Amino acid sequence: MTKAVRYHKQGGPEVMQLDEVQVGDPGPGQVRVRHTAIGVNFVDTYQRSGLYPMQLPQIAGNEGAGVVEALGAGVKDLKKGDRVCYTGIPGSYCEARVVPAERMVKLPAGISEAQAASMLLKGLTVHYLIFTTFPVKKGDTVLWHAAAGGVGLIALQWLKARGVKTIATVGSEEKAKLARAHGATHVINYSTENFVQRVKEITGGKGVPVVYDGVGKATWEGSLDCLRPRGLIASFGNASGPVAPVNLGILSAKGSLYVTRPTLATHIASRADLAARAKALFAVVRSKKVRIETTARYPLADAQQAHRDLEGRKTTGSVILVP
Repeated sequence: MTKAVRYHKQGGPEVMQLDEVQVGDPGPGQVRVRHTAIGVNFVDTYQRSGLYPMQLPQIAGNEGAGVVEALGAGVKDLKKGDRVCYTGIPGSYCEARVVPAERMVKLPAGISEAQAASMLLKGLTVHYLIFTTFPVKKGDTVLWHAAAGGVGLIALQWLKARGVKTIATVGSEEKAKLARAHGATHVINYSTENFVQRVKEITGGKGVPVVYDGVGKATWEGSLDCLRPRGLIASFGNASGPVAPVNLGILSAKGSLYVTRPTLATHIASRADLAARAKALFAVVRSKKVRIETTARYPLADAQQAHRDLEGRKTTGSVILVP
């Protein structure tokens, strides 16, 4: 038996409870992983709340890191004792679990398990957004919302390393200082400033070619107004709630704009894509161009509080649970 944070109905953080669950032996193509660190992400709250319906009962979470403790038949690329991490597999808020071996990423020297749980989902998200969704180039100026969050802090550093200027939005002066320390070129505190007006000032009225928006409902209309003609909004999250139904005519009225709603799952669906993006992430972290900081750690049993703090905008950077 192992401890797991599970919900039997969808709702607020209070629906999560610490249960005892059975963990069996791995089957063909599977491994059993003993977690040492578990990532906490906004997608976990969407699944728990019902925004993303889940089959119940459901163990919360989607990301973890730890050590392989048992192998199923046919697993050749891993061995007992290997340090691994993964993302995109629901059910990570637990001490141990069985997972598909092909979705495991082996950790290189110099990357800790706490770092891995703090960055894999977030870092791979940044990678697909800036290399695939809108491939940035040196000299570009982009707008990134919620820049003091886990995804945002990785993005600011990686974009700076690529010679890209960033306009970062945050909700407090404390978060503004954090964004500047991680490489933001310009910082807008949207609690005291009009971010649309400031973006126009910064860009000389031209707007930006791309807005990376993980906030959703609260920033949607303003994000459209920050784009230059034929610009792109990459709406990749719903931290403030989902974007309401849109009349596509608004895109033509504001300058032949483009909108996409990408997900990490489709960008790491193949083993080759997962391995390539993880390799790039590990390389930029090991180069010290991107620093990964675990800013909050909670015991596994305190998952409810971790969700309250995340949804209440009380966290910055990366949050993990420790079994």
